[in-house]
Amino acid sequence: MFIGHFGLGLAAKKVSPRTSLGTLWMAAQFLDLIWPLLLLAGVERVEIDPGNTAVTPLDFVSYPISHSLLAAMGWAFLFAGIYWIATHYNTGAFWVWLLVLSHWILDAISHRPDLPLYPGSSHLIGWGLWSSRLDTVIVEGALFIWGAILYRRAAQLRDGVGRYAFRTLVVFLVLVYLGNLLGPPPPNTRSVALLGLSGWLLIVWAYWIDRHRQVVVPRFEGEYSPESQT
Repeated sequence: MFIGHFGLGLAAKKVSPRTSLGTLWMAAQFLDLIWPLLLLAGVERVEIDPGNTAVTPLDFVSYPISHSLLAAMGWAFLFAGIYWIATHYNTGAFWVWLLVLSHWILDAISHRPDLPLYPGSSHLIGWGLWSSRLDTVIVEGALFIWGAILYRRAAQLRDGVGRYAFRTLVVFLVLVYLGNLLGPPPPNTRSVALLGLSGWLLIVWAYWIDRHRQVVVPRFEGEYSPESQT
Protein backbone atom coordinates (compact mmCIF):
# COMPACT_ATOMS: atom_id res chain seq x y z
CA MET A 1 0.00 0.00 0.00
CA PHE A 2 1.20 3.53 -0.74
CA ILE A 3 -1.19 6.48 -0.47
CA GLY A 4 -3.31 4.53 2.01
CA HIS A 5 -0.52 4.93 4.58
CA PHE A 6 -0.42 8.66 3.90
CA GLY A 7 -4.20 8.77 4.26
CA LEU A 8 -4.05 7.37 7.79
CA GLY A 9 -1.33 9.86 8.68
CA LEU A 10 -3.51 12.72 7.44
CA ALA A 11 -6.54 11.44 9.37
CA ALA A 12 -4.52 11.16 12.60
CA LYS A 13 -4.18 14.95 12.75
CA LYS A 14 -7.82 15.04 13.86
CA VAL A 15 -7.13 12.95 16.96
CA SER A 16 -3.56 14.11 17.66
CA PRO A 17 -3.68 17.84 16.83
CA ARG A 18 -0.41 18.78 18.54
CA THR A 19 1.56 16.33 16.43
CA SER A 20 2.99 17.67 13.19
CA LEU A 21 1.85 16.07 9.96
CA GLY A 22 5.52 15.36 9.28
CA THR A 23 5.75 13.21 12.41
CA LEU A 24 2.45 11.48 11.67
CA TRP A 25 3.59 10.64 8.15
CA MET A 26 6.98 9.50 9.40
CA ALA A 27 5.21 7.10 11.77
CA ALA A 28 2.80 5.84 9.12
CA GLN A 29 5.63 5.21 6.64
CA PHE A 30 8.38 4.33 9.09
CA LEU A 31 8.77 0.69 8.03
CA ASP A 32 9.15 1.76 4.41
CA LEU A 33 11.57 4.54 5.37
CA ILE A 34 14.03 2.15 7.05
CA TRP A 35 13.52 -0.65 4.50
CA PRO A 36 15.65 1.00 1.73
CA LEU A 37 18.58 1.33 4.15
CA LEU A 38 18.39 -2.38 4.89
CA LEU A 39 18.21 -3.13 1.17
CA LEU A 40 21.31 -1.09 0.44
CA ALA A 41 23.11 -2.79 3.33
CA GLY A 42 22.21 -6.20 1.89
CA VAL A 43 20.36 -7.20 5.05
CA GLU A 44 16.99 -7.53 3.29
CA ARG A 45 16.14 -8.55 -0.27
CA VAL A 46 13.68 -7.62 -2.98
CA GLU A 47 13.55 -8.80 -6.57
CA ILE A 48 11.95 -7.27 -9.64
CA ASP A 49 9.38 -9.72 -10.95
CA PRO A 50 6.81 -8.14 -13.32
CA GLY A 51 3.46 -9.84 -12.83
CA ASN A 52 4.22 -10.79 -9.25
CA THR A 53 0.96 -9.00 -8.41
CA ALA A 54 -1.37 -6.82 -10.44
CA VAL A 55 -0.14 -3.72 -8.61
CA THR A 56 3.61 -4.03 -8.09
CA PRO A 57 6.43 -5.83 -9.91
CA LEU A 58 8.34 -6.25 -6.66
CA ASP A 59 8.85 -9.61 -5.01
CA PHE A 60 9.61 -9.00 -1.34
CA VAL A 61 11.91 -11.95 -0.80
CA SER A 62 13.07 -11.18 2.73
CA TYR A 63 12.39 -8.23 5.01
CA PRO A 64 12.06 -9.55 8.58
CA ILE A 65 13.77 -6.61 10.30
CA SER A 66 11.59 -3.93 8.74
CA HIS A 67 8.36 -5.79 8.02
CA SER A 68 7.82 -8.72 10.33
CA LEU A 69 4.97 -8.25 12.83
CA LEU A 70 7.29 -8.56 15.82
CA ALA A 71 9.73 -6.05 14.37
CA ALA A 72 6.90 -3.65 13.52
CA MET A 73 5.74 -3.77 17.13
CA GLY A 74 9.28 -3.09 18.29
CA TRP A 75 9.70 -0.15 15.90
CA ALA A 76 6.32 1.19 17.04
CA PHE A 77 7.33 1.18 20.71
CA LEU A 78 10.73 2.70 19.89
CA PHE A 79 9.21 5.48 17.77
CA ALA A 80 6.49 6.27 20.31
CA GLY A 81 8.95 6.14 23.20
CA ILE A 82 11.33 8.60 21.57
CA TYR A 83 8.41 10.84 20.65
CA TRP A 84 7.07 10.79 24.23
CA ILE A 85 10.51 11.57 25.70
CA ALA A 86 10.78 14.55 23.33
CA THR A 87 7.24 15.89 23.84
CA HIS A 88 5.57 14.28 26.90
CA TYR A 89 2.43 14.32 24.76
CA ASN A 90 0.57 11.14 25.73
CA THR A 91 -2.07 11.41 23.02
CA GLY A 92 0.52 11.90 20.31
CA ALA A 93 2.67 9.02 21.57
CA PHE A 94 -0.29 6.65 21.41
CA TRP A 95 -1.26 7.65 17.88
CA VAL A 96 2.27 7.52 16.45
CA TRP A 97 2.63 4.06 18.00
CA LEU A 98 -0.59 2.98 16.32
CA LEU A 99 0.44 4.53 12.99
CA VAL A 100 3.74 2.62 12.90
CA LEU A 101 1.88 -0.63 13.61
CA SER A 102 -0.86 0.26 11.11
CA HIS A 103 1.71 0.08 8.33
CA TRP A 104 2.12 -3.66 8.88
CA ILE A 105 -1.66 -4.15 9.08
CA LEU A 106 -2.30 -2.33 5.80
CA ASP A 107 0.56 -4.20 4.16
CA ALA A 108 -0.89 -7.50 5.39
CA ILE A 109 -4.17 -6.58 3.69
CA SER A 110 -2.40 -5.61 0.46
CA HIS A 111 0.46 -8.07 -0.03
CA ARG A 112 0.40 -11.65 -1.13
CA PRO A 113 1.69 -13.93 1.68
CA ASP A 114 5.21 -12.56 2.21
CA LEU A 115 5.08 -10.82 5.60
CA PRO A 116 6.66 -12.89 8.40
CA LEU A 117 5.32 -12.87 11.94
CA TYR A 118 8.86 -12.61 13.32
CA PRO A 119 12.41 -12.94 11.94
CA GLY A 120 12.88 -16.56 10.93
CA SER A 121 9.17 -17.33 10.85
CA SER A 122 8.06 -19.72 8.10
CA HIS A 123 4.44 -18.59 8.43
CA LEU A 124 3.85 -15.69 6.06
CA ILE A 125 0.89 -13.30 6.07
CA GLY A 126 -0.81 -11.51 3.20
CA TRP A 127 -4.44 -11.31 2.11
CA GLY A 128 -3.74 -10.26 -1.45
CA LEU A 129 -5.59 -7.01 -2.14
CA TRP A 130 -2.86 -6.38 -4.72
CA SER A 131 -4.23 -9.23 -6.82
CA SER A 132 -6.82 -6.71 -8.08
CA ARG A 133 -5.69 -3.32 -9.33
CA LEU A 134 -9.23 -1.92 -9.23
CA ASP A 135 -9.87 -3.04 -5.64
CA THR A 136 -6.52 -1.61 -4.58
CA VAL A 137 -7.25 1.79 -6.12
CA ILE A 138 -10.71 1.88 -4.51
CA VAL A 139 -9.43 1.01 -1.03
CA GLU A 140 -6.34 3.22 -1.13
CA GLY A 141 -8.16 6.08 -2.81
CA ALA A 142 -10.89 6.00 -0.16
CA LEU A 143 -8.34 6.04 2.67
CA PHE A 144 -6.43 8.91 1.11
CA ILE A 145 -9.50 11.05 0.36
CA TRP A 146 -10.89 10.41 3.85
CA GLY A 147 -7.57 11.39 5.42
CA ALA A 148 -7.23 14.54 3.30
CA ILE A 149 -10.74 15.68 4.27
CA LEU A 150 -10.08 15.13 7.98
CA TYR A 151 -6.75 16.93 7.79
CA ARG A 152 -8.25 19.96 6.06
CA ARG A 153 -10.90 20.18 8.77
CA ALA A 154 -8.42 19.75 11.62
CA ALA A 155 -5.69 22.03 10.24
CA GLN A 156 -7.17 25.26 9.00
CA LEU A 157 -5.32 27.72 6.79
CA ARG A 158 -2.96 30.32 8.18
CA ASP A 159 -1.81 31.64 4.81
CA GLY A 160 -1.67 30.88 1.11
CA VAL A 161 1.39 28.68 1.53
CA GLY A 162 -0.65 26.30 3.65
CA ARG A 163 -3.28 26.02 0.91
CA TYR A 164 -1.10 25.59 -2.14
CA ALA A 165 1.64 23.51 -0.54
CA PHE A 166 -0.97 21.02 0.63
CA ARG A 167 -2.78 20.90 -2.71
CA THR A 168 0.49 20.46 -4.56
CA LEU A 169 1.53 17.63 -2.29
CA VAL A 170 -1.80 15.84 -2.75
CA VAL A 171 -1.53 16.11 -6.53
CA PHE A 172 2.11 14.98 -6.44
CA LEU A 173 1.28 11.88 -4.40
CA VAL A 174 -1.57 10.94 -6.72
CA LEU A 175 0.70 11.32 -9.77
CA VAL A 176 3.43 9.21 -8.15
CA TYR A 177 0.84 6.59 -7.27
CA LEU A 178 -0.47 6.44 -10.84
CA GLY A 179 3.09 6.30 -12.13
CA ASN A 180 3.79 3.29 -9.93
CA LEU A 181 0.60 1.58 -11.12
CA LEU A 182 0.94 2.31 -14.83
CA GLY A 183 4.63 2.86 -15.41
CA PRO A 184 7.37 0.36 -16.30
CA PRO A 185 9.09 -1.69 -13.59
CA PRO A 186 12.24 -0.21 -12.03
CA PRO A 187 15.51 -1.14 -13.75
CA ASN A 188 17.16 -2.68 -10.69
CA THR A 189 16.82 -3.11 -6.95
CA ARG A 190 19.28 -0.31 -6.16
CA SER A 191 16.96 2.16 -7.89
CA VAL A 192 14.11 0.77 -5.77
CA ALA A 193 16.08 1.51 -2.61
CA LEU A 194 17.10 5.01 -3.71
CA LEU A 195 13.54 5.86 -4.69
CA GLY A 196 12.39 4.61 -1.31
CA LEU A 197 14.85 6.92 0.43
CA SER A 198 13.33 9.88 -1.41
CA GLY A 199 10.27 9.33 0.77
CA TRP A 200 12.06 11.31 3.47
CA LEU A 201 11.57 14.42 1.31
CA LEU A 202 7.81 13.98 1.64
CA ILE A 203 8.22 14.04 5.41
CA VAL A 204 10.07 17.36 5.21
CA TRP A 205 7.34 18.69 2.89
CA ALA A 206 4.68 17.69 5.44
CA TYR A 207 6.47 19.49 8.28
CA TRP A 208 6.57 22.62 6.12
CA ILE A 209 2.87 22.41 5.32
CA ASP A 210 1.91 22.05 8.96
CA ARG A 211 3.78 25.23 9.83
CA HIS A 212 1.40 27.12 7.57
CA ARG A 213 -1.83 25.71 8.92
CA GLN A 214 -3.62 26.58 12.17
CA VAL A 215 -4.83 23.62 14.20
CA VAL A 216 -7.96 23.91 16.30
CA VAL A 217 -7.15 22.08 19.53
CA PRO A 218 -9.89 20.84 21.89
CA ARG A 219 -10.11 22.78 25.15
CA PHE A 220 -8.83 19.84 27.23
CA GLU A 221 -5.59 19.94 25.21
CA GLY A 222 -4.67 23.29 26.80
CA GLU A 223 -2.77 26.18 25.23
CA TYR A 224 -1.31 25.64 21.80
CA SER A 225 0.61 27.37 19.06
CA PRO A 226 1.57 26.04 15.61
CA GLU A 227 5.23 26.38 16.45
CA SER A 228 4.79 23.71 19.20
CA GLN A 229 4.00 20.94 16.72
CA THR A 230 6.43 18.04 16.88
